[in-house]
Amino acid sequence: MSDALPPIARNLAEVRGRIADAAAAARRPADAVTLVAVTKYAEPAWVEELLRLGVRDLGENYPQQLCERADAITAPDPPPVRWHMIGTLQRNKARKLLPHAALVHSVDSVKLATTLDRIAGELGFRDPAPVLLQVNVSGEESKSGFDADSVTATAEGLAALGHIDIRGLTTIAPATDDPATTRPVFAALRDLRDALAARTGLALSHLSMGMSGDYEIAVQEGATLVRVGGALYRRDESP
Repeated sequence: MSDALPPIARNLAEVRGRIADAAAAARRPADAVTLVAVTKYAEPAWVEELLRLGVRDLGENYPQQLCERADAITAPDPPPVRWHMIGTLQRNKARKLLPHAALVHSVDSVKLATTLDRIAGELGFRDPAPVLLQVNVSGEESKSGFDADSVTATAEGLAALGHIDIRGLTTIAPATDDPATTRPVFAALRDLRDALAARTGLALSHLSMGMSGDYEIAVQEGATLVRVGGALYRRDESP
């Protein structure tokens, strides 16, 4: 790979345009969808370019890397970056992560939720820590998360925890280019969110779903957060 900076400005404009078009197709405002730029494989210069271009929501898969990146851009003039923890979070990494994370997308068990609640309380957060419950809608064994029945059974109890704020749900669709496979997964998460909101009284305003290969379908089905990485850093000239 060349050491030259990828055409991030061009790629970002394209992704934002596709989000806007997908939102319009669903009769949703484009600003109802937040682009979370995934920095998992991004070089520091690429992250700096995203910040220069006005991106403020960044997503990391690994807690340690999120903390290191967050610390690296805090001086001398910190931009208002919102760091999203989008990967698997082990409970023993939660204490270090929580002060850096604006939103944890990957709360995939009751044990993790209660651990985050306890640690947020111990750290004396002024406001509850914002989290999303991860649901394995597709039922793939390779994916973690609640299934629909277990999240329904436990949602009211989790909603009663005082030091976390459940903002919505997240899922990962099967790795395929076939909209006929991914669309039902996203639609099912939306329907589950609506049912849980009615059951618990929580707003559950966020649906985190859609990545580089399927974010347009996700937006059409109600995503409020899309996690895009590869599409921002590609170097080819194809549309």
